[in-house]
Amino acid sequence: MKGKYLKIFLVVAVIFIMSLFYYFDMQRYMSLDYLKANQLALEFYYLNNRWLAIFGYVVIYILVTALSLPGAAILTLAGGGIFGFITCTVIVSFASTIGATLAFLVSRFLLRDYIQNKFKTKLETINRGMQKDGAFYLFSLRLIPAFPFFLINLLMGLTPIKTLTYFFVSQVGMLLGTMAYVNAGVQLSKVSALKEILSPTLILSFTLLGLIPIFAKKIVEYLAKSKVYKGFKRPKKFDYNMVVIGAGSAGLVTSYIGAMVKAKVALIEKNKMGGDCLNTGCVPSKALIKSANIIHYAKRCKEFGIKKMTIDFDFAKVMDRVSEVISKVEPHDSVERYSSLGVTCIKGEAKIISPFLVEVGGKVISTKNITVASGASPRILSIKGIEKIEYLTSDNIWQLRKLPKKLVVIGGGPIGLELAQAFSRLGSQVTVVHRGERILKKEDEDIAGLLTSRFESEGIQVKTSHTPKEFTAKTLICTHEGEDVKIAFDKVLIAVGRVANIGGMGLSSLGVDIRKNGTIESNDFLQTKYPNIFVCGDVTGPYQLTHMAAHQAWYCAVNGLMGRFKKFRVDYSVVPWCTYTDPEIATVGLTEVAARDKNIAYSVTKYSIDDLDRAIADGEDFGMVKVLTVPGSDKILGATIASSHASDLLLEFVTAMKYGLGLNKILGTIHSYPSMGEANKYAAGVWKMAHKPQKVLRFLEKYHNWERG
Repeated sequence: MKGKYLKIFLVVAVIFIMSLFYYFDMQRYMSLDYLKANQLALEFYYLNNRWLAIFGYVVIYILVTALSLPGAAILTLAGGGIFGFITCTVIVSFASTIGATLAFLVSRFLLRDYIQNKFKTKLETINRGMQKDGAFYLFSLRLIPAFPFFLINLLMGLTPIKTLTYFFVSQVGMLLGTMAYVNAGVQLSKVSALKEILSPTLILSFTLLGLIPIFAKKIVEYLAKSKVYKGFKRPKKFDYNMVVIGAGSAGLVTSYIGAMVKAKVALIEKNKMGGDCLNTGCVPSKALIKSANIIHYAKRCKEFGIKKMTIDFDFAKVMDRVSEVISKVEPHDSVERYSSLGVTCIKGEAKIISPFLVEVGGKVISTKNITVASGASPRILSIKGIEKIEYLTSDNIWQLRKLPKKLVVIGGGPIGLELAQAFSRLGSQVTVVHRGERILKKEDEDIAGLLTSRFESEGIQVKTSHTPKEFTAKTLICTHEGEDVKIAFDKVLIAVGRVANIGGMGLSSLGVDIRKNGTIESNDFLQTKYPNIFVCGDVTGPYQLTHMAAHQAWYCAVNGLMGRFKKFRVDYSVVPWCTYTDPEIATVGLTEVAARDKNIAYSVTKYSIDDLDRAIADGEDFGMVKVLTVPGSDKILGATIASSHASDLLLEFVTAMKYGLGLNKILGTIHSYPSMGEANKYAAGVWKMAHKPQKVLRFLEKYHNWERG
């Protein structure tokens, strides 16, 4: 509370001083006419009261600049005419910097916390830029008098730039402008109007001077590049504009965009075109889930008024269908298709031998740019005895042709949970083992709890806070609350995340930086240590999602091929993700967990799917729509849907967040009846009811009573 009262006091004090300034018409003393008329008197006072005059001048100058009052330019001219060039330059240089720093500190004290908390996600990029190059930006602005200095003080106070850095950079940056004004003051007798000082020519000169740091930065970047590329010979001609390593989602999109803009692109893949998504991930898992769900519906036939349905299936045939689905999708990602687009498809293992040379199949090809899109592989836990069992992963589970009676799934993330439910519905006795306190750690507790209850109702055992310790024959031993727990199995699926594929490509010999989590380090433009080597997809993160890989691929292609003209920072502002269990879990933006971690204020609105007409008719009346909004506003911070077709329903919230549409817009949009999509509108309605204008409604009630007489 002390801080709150201090802020109030400071605001009142500033308003009071500024009011006095204008009330007593102090600005009349800040004119060139007044200065010229009283020049001799001011000079005489200075000669007789040297130190008192300097002290008074400094105090006035600091107050004027600190409060952003008009008159700093006139004060500088006066100082030049009274104190002389050297003395005045020193005085004004320090006084103006002190005043600017005070204004900076006031802005920081009063506004920074509020602005940073309110726009935290949007300011993340700006904050990173200021932490890295804040001194450079400030110096550039200080050299350009066309940019109002009081705005610099205000805006810089909202950023993370350090106070001492602000002071010293301002001191140096404003020195040349100070010298110019002081010199004009020395020649005061020759100046008849202020516009002679602020002439377009002089402003243009300072503006050009302000561009010097920008050119200097380009030179520094060039020298930095030269240092990075030292020891590597740059070819005079290149075979390709872009070489892409990896033909998964990220690599395919990068190649596609490059080919569309008529660049010469080579796409290198050592295994299968389409990568994990097509061959071992998204496509086969969704095909298996569909078969499992059909069997599940057959078992629920009595709920739909059907007395009996016979279920007779061959697991091997189900898995054969999965392979057929992959084959049906394959042409979209095939060598033939991409070759027809103009992409040179090369099968083999790529090795980067320099930032400009890639070796594949014993042949070296040259390229201006390289995109590494090598994806990721299942993470394998170090568990005693694991080498003695034939464990499954999301890579090799598709080779199964015999349904395991007892399946243990290690991992409570999306991959493990999707496959756990699918195999349970196919007839396996499934146990999910997860060392965390709850499954789906990225989701909120209520959402994770909802899915846990569904799993348990279907006979799936969910053992959280169980840490795998040892495999013995057909038994997994876990530790739980200090005791050993034995779990029998026929097969074990390990689904505890994925690790980036970074080996065998020559990255270590090039000194490419690797993060602690094993992904390749990249900047906001997806560039590595070498500006012409880009990365996208699972190999760099931060999201291991197929649609994110495709999203990043656009930036790799555009920044790599057109970056000399314009580079684009990757936009992570609205990222959806889905878990394709039943019910599906689909999320975009912030969850409560994420909001609390980032200290972002939020309000929660929930709508229960069991109230939705279409869900009731379909027998899918289970789940919820959960929306996080800015307190007191309909602005959407995030949304999570747990329901049938949640991945489809989420798209409305994704669009709304992307284009700044609030819940009022969703409420005002016509939704087809009866449809699952109405859930979003009803969720918006719940928010509206909680925020209805009580005073207006009370007035209307009185009005209608009056209308009835």
